[in-house]
Amino acid sequence: MNPHQKETRHTVKINLKRFRVAGPGKFKLSNHPAGYTARIKSKEDAKADLIANVKAMAEMQDMMYAHDKWGLLILFQAMDAGGKDGAIKHVMSGLNPQGTQVYSFKQPSAEELDHDYLWRYTKSLPERGRIGIFNRSYYEEVLVVKVHNLLQAEKLPDPVLNNNIWKNRYRQIRNFEQYLNDNGIKVLK
Repeated sequence: MNPHQKETRHTVKINLKRFRVAGPGKFKLSNHPAGYTARIKSKEDAKADLIANVKAMAEMQDMMYAHDKWGLLILFQAMDAGGKDGAIKHVMSGLNPQGTQVYSFKQPSAEELDHDYLWRYTKSLPERGRIGIFNRSYYEEVLVVKVHNLLQAEKLPDPVLNNNIWKNRYRQIRNFEQYLNDNGIKVLK
């Protein structure tokens, strides 16, 4: 490519409303289409976009590292076999591994259960100038824990185990993400 020629990247505007669940009642995933491709027409287009975007991310990573003001936390959250590992492998392939930390969160250990539910995530946050990637995240604490009724393992005091626990956790997670932003860690989900 000519060094004076500007590289073009494809950007796709996505209407996020199609992905939001609103209103009372139960939500059943199987009642909603899952084949969204962001208007990418072919695998070749997707590969070209991936190459261009990985290059752009590597350049941004270098700038972020040099400035040492901001950190980036990328959350990958999906069911088992949902493509998290493959996405991390392919999308993050061009990043400098010295400035990137990947954490895969499994079932909490005994030590982790002796702390608050955000503790294990907090201790894995990226430093300024670096990128942290969470394979699963604190959203597990309002998904898996809720669906599989795992609160008892967390050894919470009885007064905390009330009808507001999930509402409180949703609020705490929103506040946690605001706290991260206010302290120079951008969260990308």
